[in-house]
Amino acid sequence: MASKKTIKVQDIEISIFQHPDSDFISLTDIARQASDEPRFVIRNWLSTQNTINYLGAWESLHNPNFNRAGFRTFRDDFFEKPFSLTPSKWLELTAAIGMVTKAGKTGGGTFAHRDIAMNFCYWINPVFQIYLIQEFQRLKDDEAERLQLDWNLKRTLSKINYRIHTDAVKNHLVPPRLQNTRQENVFYASEADLLNLAMFGLTAKQWSETNPTIRGNLRDHASAEQLLVLANLENLNAEFIKQGLDPALRLERLNEIAIYQMQLLLDVPAARQLEMG
Repeated sequence: MASKKTIKVQDIEISIFQHPDSDFISLTDIARQASDEPRFVIRNWLSTQNTINYLGAWESLHNPNFNRAGFRTFRDDFFEKPFSLTPSKWLELTAAIGMVTKAGKTGGGTFAHRDIAMNFCYWINPVFQIYLIQEFQRLKDDEAERLQLDWNLKRTLSKINYRIHTDAVKNHLVPPRLQNTRQENVFYASEADLLNLAMFGLTAKQWSETNPTIRGNLRDHASAEQLLVLANLENLNAEFIKQGLDPALRLERLNEIAIYQMQLLLDVPAARQLEMG
């Protein structure tokens, strides 16, 4: 698990993790609203027919590897003779993905996808669930606002640097007789695609052909990190143009720089996917 966050609901700190691309909320923390022994609260919730039916329905919709046959056998046995069910046992019997357990006195416990966590919270206390929804939504709104501001800032920086880039193209690559004519745009498009190749590994046309149903262009769908690196590449390419470097050499150098800077920003090996080969 990673990217731990917390929200406070009626003076109770509730941990949230990104796991792997959805918010998982601590059932252990939620259960503290009802008892000093949260594991027993979770076990009691798991040991009801409504909960079993809900979890089975959720996994059937979201988990392609859900053990449906095992679940049906388990459910029939459970409904015939109810028994105490733990999160670990549920995960073992069904290969469920909507719930995880984490060891440790600090930060440990049972975590569940937000859908399941809200169901659990409602079972404990509907009023507490309403407050939890409010605080969780406030957290997501704040995150969305910060991401949008960050993206807009980097998009603006990229546009400013693009002006520096186009000036370099006009002053050093476009012949005077072609300036202020339609032919001038060919040079700008060529250099824009050189940057696209260095940063994204494909041209604007190739991206459009690959994504015919998506509105906008390649850069409109770039991440904040990609836009930041792209802004740096525009500045560097402007300098390379002034130095008289040929396009093939500029592309090679810019791609190497893109790989290096994305690795620094993301700190993950996956940034190597930018490599031209």
